[in-house]
Amino acid sequence: MSRKQALSRARGTLAEGNIEDAPLEGELLLRHVLGISRTQLYLDLDRELSPRHDEALRQLVKRRLSGEPAAYITGHCEFYGLDFYVDPRVLIPRPESELLVEEALALAQNHPLSTIAEVGTGSGAIAISLALELPETRIYATDISAPALEVARLNCQKHGVIDRVCLFHGDMLDAVPAAVDLIIANLPYVRKSELTGVRFEPLLALDGGGDGIEKIRQLCRQAGGKLRPGGCLLLEIGEGQGVAVTTLLNGLFPRGKIELTPDLSGIERVVSLSLT
Repeated sequence: MSRKQALSRARGTLAEGNIEDAPLEGELLLRHVLGISRTQLYLDLDRELSPRHDEALRQLVKRRLSGEPAAYITGHCEFYGLDFYVDPRVLIPRPESELLVEEALALAQNHPLSTIAEVGTGSGAIAISLALELPETRIYATDISAPALEVARLNCQKHGVIDRVCLFHGDMLDAVPAAVDLIIANLPYVRKSELTGVRFEPLLALDGGGDGIEKIRQLCRQAGGKLRPGGCLLLEIGEGQGVAVTTLLNGLFPRGKIELTPDLSGIERVVSLSLT
């Protein structure tokens, strides 16, 4: 069987299993088995696939059909144009979270950011993306999960920012050693009642409590003590949570400037608070 035939079979099997974006995922799994780039694959599609690689591909397709995310199967996830290592110790970074990075970089153009704290760093994707774009900025990245921080450390080493992204184990802002110019966070915001059936990703990174904003509420109440004068807070939120979070922030920071930014789907995705 050629690589082309194996690719077609994998894509067809995934499509029959109702896997979204089956053509791309079939390609990702085959490339992972072969350990080659996309260009290498398409330059040599007619090459024979060895029985060993054929069986390996079948097993990966079977795992994907069971519901295991492709990012965990391959150990790779792209975020903000960068490749990150991921495994079940961390949540898989979502494309919509790139909006947090974009908002932080826009803020940095007019508001010097010498220090940033990212709460709930997980894989480290947000902190590392910011570190690479803002080389003069020191970033404190915290997580309540020690296993997650092990993954973040691997990614910091991979991207050469281990000297500027300081990893701390602790809850919320408790581990941040000093006041910062910006606090940024993609905290759990899924309602507990909606988590039934989650099998692969860590519940700790998804569970936002009864109303979905328990962790966000906790961070907002702590933020004032860790922001420098004129500091800012950026939060990713879930669909329909904009009113609740802005009302909370208005009560805590009556003189602050609060804005909501939608994602590409038009969903209010990022809440920003700027202190005056």
